[in-house]
Amino acid sequence: MVRLFNVYYPTRVLVLFGAEALIVCASFLLAAVIRFGADSSLVLGYEYGTFKILAVTGLALFLFYQADLYDPERLPSPGEVYSRLLVGLGVLSILLAALGYFFPSFPLGGGVFLIGLSLLTLALLVWRSVFSWLIRRPILREKVCVIGPGNRAKRLVETLRTHPELGMDVLDWAGAEGDESLTREAVAASLAKMARERTVDRVIVGMTDRRGTLPVRELLDLRLSGIKIEDATALLEKVSGKIEVEELYPSWLIFSEGFRLSPVPMAVRRLVSLLASLVCLLVLTPLFPLIALAIKLSSAGPVFYRQQRVGKNGIVFTCYKFRTMRSDAESQGTPSWASDNDPRVTMVGRFLRRTRLDETPQLWNVLKGEMGFVGPRPERPEFVEWLSQEIPYYHLRHLIRPGLTGWAQVRFGYGASLEEAREKLKYDLYYIKNLSLSLDLLIVFQTVKIVLLGRGSR
Repeated sequence: MVRLFNVYYPTRVLVLFGAEALIVCASFLLAAVIRFGADSSLVLGYEYGTFKILAVTGLALFLFYQADLYDPERLPSPGEVYSRLLVGLGVLSILLAALGYFFPSFPLGGGVFLIGLSLLTLALLVWRSVFSWLIRRPILREKVCVIGPGNRAKRLVETLRTHPELGMDVLDWAGAEGDESLTREAVAASLAKMARERTVDRVIVGMTDRRGTLPVRELLDLRLSGIKIEDATALLEKVSGKIEVEELYPSWLIFSEGFRLSPVPMAVRRLVSLLASLVCLLVLTPLFPLIALAIKLSSAGPVFYRQQRVGKNGIVFTCYKFRTMRSDAESQGTPSWASDNDPRVTMVGRFLRRTRLDETPQLWNVLKGEMGFVGPRPERPEFVEWLSQEIPYYHLRHLIRPGLTGWAQVRFGYGASLEEAREKLKYDLYYIKNLSLSLDLLIVFQTVKIVLLGRGSR
């Protein structure tokens, strides 16, 4: 796996993205050569044709990304790939036609873009078929052995078996039958056999209690013979983009890389959040009167909704939102999470939630320093007290300012139960551990995608 923007991506996904960038660019370049022949160098050079083709390439990749064609978490089935490709190419052709209409100097002339789209459609359909065939070849896949019983090893095996794009096949799982079958001698003998016969390419250790049961010498022999040795917790973090809190020891948090919360990077993040919130307020403020009018006309009650939330270091602050529920949504005085198709949500409120416009007043909280632009979503004090007792390490999410959007929001969504809150914490801990401006930028980019597709709202 390759680390980009503090997120790990399967090498195969990056190869897929890079190859399709070359295919898109080459298709339009070839179209220019076909149309203009020897004069194509003049068109590409003096008429800025190369830059225009690069712009079209970026637009095409953006559309393919929006269609989840490069998302490891949502890689579609082979049949769905072709339909999504065709939809993306159809949207691309419409956008190119619109650019040609509003900016007549943008097209290269002579139907280059039309020829390029035809070549691109054929090339991508063939390439996706070849790529799907290649990634299933045994010679290009790693043979993996997992050592360890328990839920962590089970989650790892399930993850590897349900994500073929990772290129790992679980050849053996020592400990699948329970603790009784996993003795040090049995594991040592199995590892020694692997070292002799080189039947695996990677060994993943998923033992929670390694004292007296981990065959260190045999693992070292494997490592020195060229076989990769990896910890299950670290690999699960790379693959899933979250940190498993179950059976996690404090020593792992202490000695692992990351969790760099030094003053200078935090000050830079604060400055970026301040500038981003100012820009968003300038752009969105003209919409506020229209939103307020729609809320007033649709239901009785105030325009804004104020609620206590827990921020950095456990400090409680007042969070502002546009009201999306009936004014009597919590008339019984008991806090409750929103649910799917919540009947308390008004018609206008459902639109505001789907477009995330209900969250925009929180830009004021960002300006005041109570929130950041990106970070764990703030929770209500009543829920925090309960969740801190039920979920280990829950208090760690308050090490930084909460955010308008966050890693848990773009990777998991809304949490409305104890188990969902536990799952969100795994993503929040990953974000805090890998905190960086590049990761923030990636989260903002994915948030835009989610808003455009209308995902995750309740």
